[in-house]
Amino acid sequence: MATATHSSPSKQNKKKPRQNPESQFHFNLNSCSKSKDLRGAIALYETAVSQNTRVSHHHLNTLLYLCSQAVTDPSTKELAIEHGFRIFNHMESIGIKPNEASITAVSRLAAAKGDGDYAFELVKRMGEYGITPRLRTYDPALISFTGSLQADKAYEVEEHMVGVGVIAEEPEIAALLKVSAETGRGERVYGYLQKLRKTVRCVTEDTANIIEDWFRCEKASEVGSLHYNVGLVKDAVSRNGGGWHGLGWLGRGKWHVRRGDVDSSGRCCSCGDQLVCADIEDTETRRFAQSVAGLAMEREVKANFSEFQDWLEKHADYEAIVDGANVGLYQQNFADGGFSVSQLDAVVRDLYNRNEKRWPLVILHGKRLRALLENPTHSKLVEEWMGNGVLYATPPGSNDDWYWIYAAVKLGCLLVTNDEMRDHIFEIVGSRFILRWKERHQVRYTFLKGNLRLQMPPPYSLVIQESGNGSWHVPIAGTSSEESVKTWLCITRPGVSDALSPNEPQVDNEIRGSGHASFEKELLKSCDQATVTSHNSKNESQDISHRSITECAATTGKRKKRSPSPSPSQGHLLSN
Repeated sequence: MATATHSSPSKQNKKKPRQNPESQFHFNLNSCSKSKDLRGAIALYETAVSQNTRVSHHHLNTLLYLCSQAVTDPSTKELAIEHGFRIFNHMESIGIKPNEASITAVSRLAAAKGDGDYAFELVKRMGEYGITPRLRTYDPALISFTGSLQADKAYEVEEHMVGVGVIAEEPEIAALLKVSAETGRGERVYGYLQKLRKTVRCVTEDTANIIEDWFRCEKASEVGSLHYNVGLVKDAVSRNGGGWHGLGWLGRGKWHVRRGDVDSSGRCCSCGDQLVCADIEDTETRRFAQSVAGLAMEREVKANFSEFQDWLEKHADYEAIVDGANVGLYQQNFADGGFSVSQLDAVVRDLYNRNEKRWPLVILHGKRLRALLENPTHSKLVEEWMGNGVLYATPPGSNDDWYWIYAAVKLGCLLVTNDEMRDHIFEIVGSRFILRWKERHQVRYTFLKGNLRLQMPPPYSLVIQESGNGSWHVPIAGTSSEESVKTWLCITRPGVSDALSPNEPQVDNEIRGSGHASFEKELLKSCDQATVTSHNSKNESQDISHRSITECAATTGKRKKRSPSPSPSQGHLLSN
């Protein structure tokens, strides 16, 4: 007798659960989105609407995105525009509140239709929905207006961006620069060149072409003043940290536009101008110092840091700050490693010899300083430093970083350290700002077989530079990362100095080189030399942790001779 056999449940064919219309629509729409199938997505949408299938915000945004992407294809442009607006109207009619992605997609559709006004109107209405626009939300209206040479409307879009805190990047600034150039708005061109200088280091080839076209046009030769105050220009260059003055076009007449190289020292091979190492502005420096001080007093014992501030006000002639722990602990992570006094002494004496026999300021924790004084091997040297006003001892429980970064910024001098300044305190201050400041002020170092080598800041900055003599130099981004092989736009007005005000001196190298303090120049003279200082005993190994040196900023000019500062042993420095 035959018996029926039953397969086990695990071997039975499992039937897929039947999807409801909403789930099926969701699945199929996601498939169309992945394959960028606009026609298939629209067919799904039409079916869903006819069958009263519920569509979500996500579904409608997916459809709007597909439409906004399809406008770049001539074969689907009209279809995308027609259905895109229909979908957006459907979204509003069923009470779904659009978000930033929705508005951006529809703005792109409006711009593709040639309706920049509606694209901008959508952005302005975002406040009604409680939505914050992004840069991409403004792009459709901005590009529509700049492309159709509606300069005033483009400027209105930019003003709206500024009002809500949206920062333009190179593509947007380049578009504004181009429409300004093509409509002959010389002052606007000048303003956008300055914004470009603040935003990017090197420009793209497309942006470089826009800049070249402007300076070669007839209108460019007509802008500017035949007479200007060189003293004011010089002061502005110094106040701004070097590399620009921001006072408008200097001189008048035809511009010479060339492409060329800049040598390793920063001299333009086309016109001979010396490019500078641009620093941050005076106002930025003050804000930076105030920010560091405010944050330090929140996290340190307020009285201790306030005391340091008062002391620094009375001893403000230092040209270099040394992160003592960073130098003393450099490469000391081995069995007999410790704090290398010889390394710190090498740095101190090297800076002393470079800087007209003036001592740097070493920031060192009080606990470590006491340990050095109690060591007979080091006490005599440490006492010598104290007698020369070299040391400031930070109090127990303090973070040395707050002290050396504040001193370097406040005094506008070099900071010797290999510290990359990526710790939390620098994130608090602002990593983007720190990076700009480090380039100009940080001095790194190495020790090789007891030989010290200081790596000074670069002799010039790879940024757009506006000289005190009216010329412009614009670096163009290339495929190589080496600064020496980048191409630069060199833009000059020959004979511009002949048009100076008769009561003012001629533009000279001091203006062209503003941004270089006297101490920096001395340091740069020997930046490729290895300075050898060997004080290492058998028990001392080479060591130094990296920290930064603050270089004498262009804004401070040449400092006066430093008066002797009180020894720590005579005041509060060791009492901490």
